[in-house]
Amino acid sequence: MYFFRPDQISYKMILKHRNIFSSFWGARIFIVVSILISSLLLTSFSADTDEPSSDKLGVQVPPPPFSEDIFPCSDCHDEEQPTNPNRRELEEEHEDLVLKHDEENRWCLDCHSPIDRDSLRLANGTHIGFEVSYKLCGQCHGPKLRDWKAGVHGKRTGSWNGAKQYLLCAHCHNPHQPAFKPITPLPAPFRPSEIRLNK
Repeated sequence: MYFFRPDQISYKMILKHRNIFSSFWGARIFIVVSILISSLLLTSFSADTDEPSSDKLGVQVPPPPFSEDIFPCSDCHDEEQPTNPNRRELEEEHEDLVLKHDEENRWCLDCHSPIDRDSLRLANGTHIGFEVSYKLCGQCHGPKLRDWKAGVHGKRTGSWNGAKQYLLCAHCHNPHQPAFKPITPLPAPFRPSEIRLNK
């Protein structure tokens, strides 16, 4: 029995092994396999892989991890209330929030929308939901966004060729203080020669 990879099948190969392809079932199998391969190639090239989306790639992103009683922001931030865009230390609300994320150049309203408090704001002024916050992070952290989409950075679960679930940046990083706090390393594992079995 002969097995050929799809990239090995060519006109010369068919002529060389015509006894396989000349049979009734061999020709039919060849046609079915060719149709399947071309349909897979067409769908893979036509899929828009610009961003993870449950509509296009079968990717699911769970809701962001909000602190308790903090979302929706519009519960406290009234649209009628004027927005103070000046950089300052927060005193009344969010006093426990300390910005350690390029704090010399950033302020709350660089990421949070002053108009629609329940959305984020990209650098071009576009409002986006918190469930696609990776677009906001990716404006400054492009290589990390690329690696996240490829499944190299962050956590992604699911099938390699099917539905996937990505965790957002905010599932692992605090967006206001994204650097991980130092942790005490665990001791080195035992060498196999040092392990004693209890009998």
